[in-house]
Amino acid sequence: MANETVIVFIIIGITAVLMMSSRVRFDLVALLVVLALILSGVLTVNEALAGFGSPVLAMVAGLLVLGEMLSRTGVARKVGDWVLRRGGHSETRLLVMVMGGAALLGSVMSSTAVVALFIPIVMRIASETRLNASRMLIPLSYTALISGMLTLIATPPNIVVHEQLKSAGYQGFGFFSFSLLGLAVLAVCILYVLIVGRRLLGPKFYDQLSPQLSRSIEDIWLEYSPGNTCLAVRVEPESELVGVSVKDSRFSSYNTHIVGILQRRRGRRDRVVFPLASTELVAGAILVVVGRPIDVERLTSEKSLTLVPACRKDKNRWLWDISAAAIQVQPKSRLLDSPLRESELCSTYGVQVLGMRRNSKVMEGYEGNSLHPSDNLFVVGAWASIQQLSQNTDDFVLIEIPREHRDRVPSPERLRMSLLIIAGMVLLAVFNVVPLVAAVLMASIAAVVTRCLTVEDAYRSIHWGSLILVAGMLPLAHALDKTGGTGVVVDSLMSLMGEPGPYRLMTMVFFLTATIGLLLPNLASALLMSPVAIYAASVLNASPYPFAVAVVIAASSSFSTPVATPVVSLVVLPGRYQFVDFIKAGLPLLFLTYCVTMIIAPRLFPFFPA
Repeated sequence: MANETVIVFIIIGITAVLMMSSRVRFDLVALLVVLALILSGVLTVNEALAGFGSPVLAMVAGLLVLGEMLSRTGVARKVGDWVLRRGGHSETRLLVMVMGGAALLGSVMSSTAVVALFIPIVMRIASETRLNASRMLIPLSYTALISGMLTLIATPPNIVVHEQLKSAGYQGFGFFSFSLLGLAVLAVCILYVLIVGRRLLGPKFYDQLSPQLSRSIEDIWLEYSPGNTCLAVRVEPESELVGVSVKDSRFSSYNTHIVGILQRRRGRRDRVVFPLASTELVAGAILVVVGRPIDVERLTSEKSLTLVPACRKDKNRWLWDISAAAIQVQPKSRLLDSPLRESELCSTYGVQVLGMRRNSKVMEGYEGNSLHPSDNLFVVGAWASIQQLSQNTDDFVLIEIPREHRDRVPSPERLRMSLLIIAGMVLLAVFNVVPLVAAVLMASIAAVVTRCLTVEDAYRSIHWGSLILVAGMLPLAHALDKTGGTGVVVDSLMSLMGEPGPYRLMTMVFFLTATIGLLLPNLASALLMSPVAIYAASVLNASPYPFAVAVVIAASSSFSTPVATPVVSLVVLPGRYQFVDFIKAGLPLLFLTYCVTMIIAPRLFPFFPA
């Protein structure tokens, strides 16, 4: 091997170690890859940075925007309500509908977002039917992964393989090229779960999960801050707080927080809005504050504030307007080891922490504590802020969403428009009216122009870390090809196979991709294995398409570990799973997926077309 080829394999090895360690953010690892390729001389500066101008980046960003549009216009909620309405108390029927609904949504929006949306739906189902949520959450995550096999735009690895085919001089995949194979895998997955899989995940009924499901904002908050209450106070003209910003009001010195300001609206009911840190307090403003009654009483007497009478209905409405969630700090969060009061939670996400639990114990004086992995926080904020927080799976995982969330959709009147936009994008892509990237960008712009979501919501929906990961890893595939590393991998595969043959090669490609996908993000496995699969096909003088499809399917088959993708890791805590649960349920499904792929893929894409 040439020196440059060795350097590329060393970079790949170090990248794998860093990603598997979970000590370094994936997007930072991707930037280090770009830097290493430049400094080593393997790629020129333009070649190493070419990923940032790739059409893959534009498509991934656009698809994230469209997923947010479907969420904000209520499409996802409609699917969830339909599941609850039609499923009844039959576990079999509910499983089929949950899995089918997740696959349907996941074919046009982020699989991670689909799981995040369906977790509270499954928990509601478990609460209302006394069924064991553990028997539904892993199947939910599996079908969300399989949804990536249904359409070209369903998951970024598909787009990566599509672009690799085009770069190699072949025609890319069509919008529904491998949909039939994906549907077959989905059908096998559903049958497997109904016949075998659910029985590996615990008893049918499990009462211990029921008490904490589908709770209100107030119920969750009191678990994190027992003894606190929600009150309204009026700022009197003589108060020293008049003209002072929320940030400088120093309510925290009284162990209280301002969580809302009451807005009067003519002809409509009053509402509470979450205040910005820069919001100035004015005379006559009615503030919604939380704290212990004795602390609020001391605050009102010393700061010239007046308590405003409020009934329980008022307090419930205030909390509903504000929104809240319980979150858990990820082991790789960038906020670890920084005091809570100095963290970026408020400035970056616009939320306030009203309670903290560590090892199931309530933490008093939590604002001075540093954040540790697996700390649970109760946060309040505007609805949009909670939505933004839920999308940052690198730093947090939502472990409980109040039942109030299921009753609110920001733009329900735009539901039909959002469906028309998705239908238009699909038609443009299917009939090749415009390139796929143009269809996705047109749909994203239409989502903003038609006010299905605002420009701010669109930008907020984009996971910039994911884009950097894509841009940083794309040059690695180019480096493999340029230095001859792809040929080295293929030659190694051929020598391991003995007598070469298309089925043996496709088996090797499938399981190598799946194995990499269990340890690294599936995007990385697709980036590394798609050029290998295409080159290996050329060695056999075979069509590259069945081998490329094997990469697509295997990249979305990370069933056997909860750490490789957020699609699976999101269900660990609400389902109370152990690592072995994923091995027991996931390995048989991986083998079944391989069998379906080996049977159907060569028939859809012959190895040696006439």
